[in-house]
Amino acid sequence: MKTIFTIVLAIACILISYASVSAQGCVAVRHMSSVAPVGSADYFKQRTGHWQVSAGYRFFRSYKHFVGDAEQKQRVEQGTNVINVSHAIDLGITYMVNQRLSFSVNLPLQNNGRSSLYEHYGNAVAQNPEQKRFHTGSQGVGDLRISGSYWLVNPVKLPKANLAVGLGVKLPTGNYRATDQFHKLDKEGKDYTVELPVDQSIQLGDGGVGVSVELQGYAQLSKGLALYANGFYLFNPRETNGVVRNPLSTTVDPVTGTFSVADQFAARVGLSQSISAVPGLAVMLGGRVEGVPAMDAFGGSQGFRRPGYIVSVEPGLAYMRHKTSIAATVPIALYRNRIKSYSDRLDPAGLRQGDAAFADYLVSINVSRWF
Repeated sequence: MKTIFTIVLAIACILISYASVSAQGCVAVRHMSSVAPVGSADYFKQRTGHWQVSAGYRFFRSYKHFVGDAEQKQRVEQGTNVINVSHAIDLGITYMVNQRLSFSVNLPLQNNGRSSLYEHYGNAVAQNPEQKRFHTGSQGVGDLRISGSYWLVNPVKLPKANLAVGLGVKLPTGNYRATDQFHKLDKEGKDYTVELPVDQSIQLGDGGVGVSVELQGYAQLSKGLALYANGFYLFNPRETNGVVRNPLSTTVDPVTGTFSVADQFAARVGLSQSISAVPGLAVMLGGRVEGVPAMDAFGGSQGFRRPGYIVSVEPGLAYMRHKTSIAATVPIALYRNRIKSYSDRLDPAGLRQGDAAFADYLVSINVSRWF
């Protein structure tokens, strides 16, 4: 029975600890792993000083536009939608000081691609009669995270339920000034390219130092069945990072002319059921919400941002053998909402509201091993 408890609880920790915040589209949520250590089947039996390394992969393709929670289906039908494709590998290392306290370092490697009409020739047929679509991209390291996690009770002494608190810092190691070539037409209708900052949604970092707080817990409900939950909030006090969105313009909008350094959040809750026929295997099903608020908790909220959130159902599988664990989840979007931004709220008529593109699903795979 104790073995089942440790397996189920460790699996819950795997998914919670790899609860990457990765907005599925133009809502620019940076990739942030949870502070909790990833566990193996022997997670609660580890000795002080053990190390754990992990590598995670995530993928999404966003292409559906929303204003509020209303899908702008005509964008796909007309071919004027923006398409973002993101591949990322998250590298992590965790040091367990003891059974309750651990420290982790995580660094994402990203490859982002974006195609659109409006950023180049334009969406209108008069501007872009052939409706040509061009690509921009960014590649490199993202923002580094250093974090710690502490279980309120020793998991070995209380295997049926527990709560961990976490605190972390995000450092601006990702390039938040990434540029690429954009296609334009001159007065004679000839193509030329100009180097400009890529869209905020595919920038490798946000340019700010942030502080994250987290809560995570689990409860063993019956033989092999456990409840897991996780909450995360990243505070980004810096208001803007100084990157001018359109340096070709003769004027810079004081509100939206530069990129905002926005807060972000995520929360998950679900059930994990171990499969007795296959020792070490478990299936999971949960719910997940993640996004960017319109207003930051601390500091100003000016600058360009696409606030919004995604509510998803999150099925998953996990397998652990000895000191190695593998977990895969596929959050599927059920509800998407591009809420009003700070600049939208300045409209005296209350009519202004921008749009954002979202994906239908996200793929997340994580492999970890204790040493």
